[in-house]
Amino acid sequence: MERTAAPGPERLFDSHRFPTDGFVLLALLLYAPVGLCLLVLRLFIGVHVFLVSCILPDGMLRRLIVRVMCSVLGLFVQQSGPRPRDAAVQVYIANHVTHFDHNVISLLTSCNTPALNGAPGFICWSRGFMELGVTGSRAELVDSLKAYSSHRGNPPLLLFPEEAATNGRAGLLRFSSWPFSIVDVVQPVALQVQRPLITVSVADSSWITELFWTFFVPFTVYQVRWMPSVPRRAEELSEDFALRVQELLAMELGVVSTRLTAADKAEHMKRLRHTSHLPFAPASSQPLAARLRMPSSLSGIGSFAPEDARITTMAQQVKEVLPHVPLEVIRTDLAQTNCVDTTIANLLEGRVPFFPESEAGTDLPAPSTSWAASASGIQGSVALPSSKPATKQFAKSPVERHLSLQERKRALYDYARR
Repeated sequence: MERTAAPGPERLFDSHRFPTDGFVLLALLLYAPVGLCLLVLRLFIGVHVFLVSCILPDGMLRRLIVRVMCSVLGLFVQQSGPRPRDAAVQVYIANHVTHFDHNVISLLTSCNTPALNGAPGFICWSRGFMELGVTGSRAELVDSLKAYSSHRGNPPLLLFPEEAATNGRAGLLRFSSWPFSIVDVVQPVALQVQRPLITVSVADSSWITELFWTFFVPFTVYQVRWMPSVPRRAEELSEDFALRVQELLAMELGVVSTRLTAADKAEHMKRLRHTSHLPFAPASSQPLAARLRMPSSLSGIGSFAPEDARITTMAQQVKEVLPHVPLEVIRTDLAQTNCVDTTIANLLEGRVPFFPESEAGTDLPAPSTSWAASASGIQGSVALPSSKPATKQFAKSPVERHLSLQERKRALYDYARR
């Protein structure tokens, strides 16, 4: 049985808020005046919702009133096929989609989400996070949460093991193991978010920006499904426990369980920002894989497996941009990144070692383990933009080495543009 390929980071996170479909974009432009009026009106109503939630004590009456008022703000919470919540469970485990997931689930049941990032204070408290006063290591945080859960009178904890929000359409980030070392029984919560006209969340956007866009759109629908509680097996490690719950939650959501982490998301966004500033990067926001031309030599790839054909197609696209890089090196990196833009950035920044290929019978110098050395290998066929020739030996001065590196970068960019 062939396993479904895990999606790359470009499918887990949305980097653009506005739609690419012309009809939907036109509808958004026509709706914009209404959306701006709703934004202003909902800002005033939101202040009243905040005051009511602060004044009323935690209970069913407060949750009912705040839930009705949130519907005026365009936030609708639904429980599709609700299962009974286990009253004995002290930890809820949910996937992470927006900045307000914990606020939405708290409209259905009493729960607390500890503040893991950001400075404690009024902003942290007003957003609905629980301050533990722990600023040390993750082990101290786990000990504090264990002490909190040991008191049966405290509301359950709501934790997001992904530690970063995704678009909720393609897959789940790898669950951290520390939430599963607090108690031996957890209850997964499947969360899905839908809204018209624009994307649910943008990877690099702040919570205040997302709040404004939430008030701007007509409505945002949160669908919550409570899954059966999952106990820890005998002598099961926290890592295995986390992986098992991740697989169950992914099956419930109909997405793929990946091994990408929150650190991979940060690296992916960093590469996107870097690629957008490359000299040869087109100004269009369309992905590079969709802009490059399909080579005619790939017309007969039907005999390959679908995965091999896709990798071959992307490898040829990278080869058009970086013809001096061996095709096998490109294919190997594409099998890991599954993204044309990321592979090009890896090759340009020296994360992938390779032997530069010779062109037109030109002999190349010794094998290179970085893109800087590969740029020096092609400088015989590409004229440097600077009048000073690049240093062919390792310079003794740090300043000279830096200048030589900059010259090689300019040469490589010029070669890629040609």
